[in-house]
Amino acid sequence: MADPILSLDNLNKHFGGVHAVKDFTFQMERSELAGLIGPNGAGKTTVFNLITGVYSPDSGSIKFKGEEISARKTYEVISRGVARTFQNLRLFPRSTALENVMTARQQHFKYNFFEAATHAGRWAGNEKKIKETSLELLDRVGLLPVAEQAAGTLPYGHQRRLEIARALALQPELLLLDEPAAGMNPEEVQDLNGLIRNIHEDFNLTTLVIEHHMEVIMEICPRIACMNFGEKIAEGDPDYIQKHHEILKAYLGEEVEEC
Repeated sequence: MADPILSLDNLNKHFGGVHAVKDFTFQMERSELAGLIGPNGAGKTTVFNLITGVYSPDSGSIKFKGEEISARKTYEVISRGVARTFQNLRLFPRSTALENVMTARQQHFKYNFFEAATHAGRWAGNEKKIKETSLELLDRVGLLPVAEQAAGTLPYGHQRRLEIARALALQPELLLLDEPAAGMNPEEVQDLNGLIRNIHEDFNLTTLVIEHHMEVIMEICPRIACMNFGEKIAEGDPDYIQKHHEILKAYLGEEVEEC
């Protein structure tokens, strides 16, 4: 793989006596869409937390666009072009959907304390641009009609879409989606499949998805890695993953094997 945008090399992370991530190696090319699967406790979200600076690895390397970022703080990683959603929603529930997206978008616009306090100088022009772009993103994920509704009052599936819009507002080059279909019904899952695929293509955005809904991963991700007990046990295309003996034993089970 030439010039990967993301390169994880022999990552290790312990929490007490638990080896949560063990010698994990994985790379992604620019504009690739890939999936990361595994049973609960396999270490998937810990990998995301290592990439985004929530945790520092005990050993190993994390490179983004060729730069070592394993010692970077979360805000430094985000400023370099990485955005994520969370397993558990992290929205501002009392703020509107529009305000949630605008909050993320503001990091790309600069003005000083005086301008912020008085709404003078660059503030008005910046706020107009921020609002316009945020509305476009809400429209992109199908939430424009509820832009002025409090985020906490939105249906769960809409809140998931709002998290994606807020991540996109950061203008990332790498998007990490942590179980975006969690809590959704089958119809919502199908709609989400189309949304993720379209966002990946339209934004030319490198995207890594963690998901327990196998229909999401198998349908949209050309390449999938599977973890178990902190280790990567297999990597390949959906057909290879569905037939891999260790994955069937550790995670997918007989029901998926019969599909």
